[in-house]
Amino acid sequence: MSNVDKPNESAAPTGARPDVSSARAATATREPRPRGGGSLALALLLSLVAAGACGYVAWRQWQQEQGNAADSRNVTSLQQRVAALETTLSGVSGERTSLNQRLNDAAAVNRSLREELLGQAERTRNLEDAVAKLAEKSLSGHDATLLDETESLLRMAGERYTLFHDAQGAAAAYTLADQALAAVNDGAFSAVRQSIEAERDALAKSQPATQASALQQLTVLRGTLATLPLKPLDAPDTTRAPDAWSRIRHALAGVISVQRDNGAPLAVADARFARELAELDLAQAQVALMAYDGPTYAAALQRADTALSTQFDGHAAEVQQASASLRQLAAALPVNATVQLGAALSELRNLRTVHALKPEADNAVPAALGNTTKPAVGAKP
Repeated sequence: MSNVDKPNESAAPTGARPDVSSARAATATREPRPRGGGSLALALLLSLVAAGACGYVAWRQWQQEQGNAADSRNVTSLQQRVAALETTLSGVSGERTSLNQRLNDAAAVNRSLREELLGQAERTRNLEDAVAKLAEKSLSGHDATLLDETESLLRMAGERYTLFHDAQGAAAAYTLADQALAAVNDGAFSAVRQSIEAERDALAKSQPATQASALQQLTVLRGTLATLPLKPLDAPDTTRAPDAWSRIRHALAGVISVQRDNGAPLAVADARFARELAELDLAQAQVALMAYDGPTYAAALQRADTALSTQFDGHAAEVQQASASLRQLAAALPVNATVQLGAALSELRNLRTVHALKPEADNAVPAALGNTTKPAVGAKP
């Protein structure tokens, strides 16, 4: 470094007087500079990097040791859990074996119970046969008469309901049949009484509850038709606004008058015809109501309502009240649900057939034995 600073001195010529400023600069350059500061910083930096690297390596080793310890603990706990699971599985296997044995024992018990139940069912059938035989033997002529009467009443009720839709009459016949069957001494026919009661209740529910009041209302309407006012003939339409032609017709009305005339009072004939048609419709509605014919009843009421709206004066309070009554009657139509009858009669016939077949077979055997043991007349023993 001293050689590098010296070229400034050799540049001046020999024998020349040095410049003061140049001398000062040379003097300043010749002063020694401090050395070793950069090397010390670099050494410190290198030592810090080495210490950090050592710390990082030590920290990583410590983490690895901690992880290895945690892994060892996890493996130990897993081994313990596996051992516990093996113990539990062995216990479950033992319980399953005992449960299978119990199920086998229960299946054997069920088989034995089933066999006993089948034996009980067979005994019950035999007992029922014995009771039936005793009932057949105890069936007397009085009971047979009552059963004949019950069967006739049930058949009569079914035919009456089928032909005339008379649910009330059929229900009354069912009531008499139940009373006749109640007097029978044999208790095997009690189920037939339940069937009779069920069919009688169905007949009672099929009847309209307001039939009597509806018939009364129809009778009152037929009586009031004679006093209802008819719609006026050739009445001017006051609802339409007057135009030129209406004013001309009104002006000519005082000069020219057009009326209907065929030699008889047509207004009276029309009134009588309209009233008779409405009365016929109401009468048909009454007949349909008594016959429980819902469609015919509704159609007759509709025709009567149409006749009131077209032939009678709709502005009159009496006509409006009659129309409201007809609509009310049409809303309360009779129940048209068909009742299925015949179950009680079929059950009664089946029971009578069962009771009638076995006594004949029982009586035939003693008769045949009596004929074989009795010696013939004139024969030698």
